[in-house]
Amino acid sequence: MPSLQASQRRKKGKKPLDRQALEQMALAYVARYATSSAKLVAYLKRKIRERGWLDDEPPSDPEALAERYVELGYIDDAAFARIRQDGLLRRGYGKRRVDQALGAAGIDEGLREEISPGEAARRHALLAFMKRRRFGPFATEPPDREKREKQLAAMLRAGHSLDDARELADLDTPKAAEEWAHELDDDCYED
Repeated sequence: MPSLQASQRRKKGKKPLDRQALEQMALAYVARYATSSAKLVAYLKRKIRERGWLDDEPPSDPEALAERYVELGYIDDAAFARIRQDGLLRRGYGKRRVDQALGAAGIDEGLREEISPGEAARRHALLAFMKRRRFGPFATEPPDREKREKQLAAMLRAGHSLDDARELADLDTPKAAEEWAHELDDDCYED
């Protein structure tokens, strides 16, 4: 196992970046990770700060590089946002938490509103969360008042609305919960 000093020497030994190295680094990042343009810009700025800049001219503009990759189709903020949103909803996170995650990834508010999940998707996310955590009708035993309040607080932290959380937590059986979640499914496809 390498010593701490050896790893620090290796970090310090990395060459400062130039325009070509920065572009190669950006291309490798985009090829390896699904990303948004804002995340790419943050990554490149961090690398410039960590490694320094070699050329006499000022550092390359990471924003311009990200814009070029958007034009080339290497980065698609809308596709990234939809994929990220779908993954979070499947894991049981609510609209508010999804919005926070997309905002942290640099997705602008207009796009976040445009792809915002509908009521049916939010219900399915809450159902998934409650199944995973064994809350409400999925619990092995009915919770006492204090435990129910803690469960509701967990659902709120996960980004769900209080009204939906209470409504689903008050249902008696898993079948009733499934029916509640699927009530709006037909409405999703009426466009």
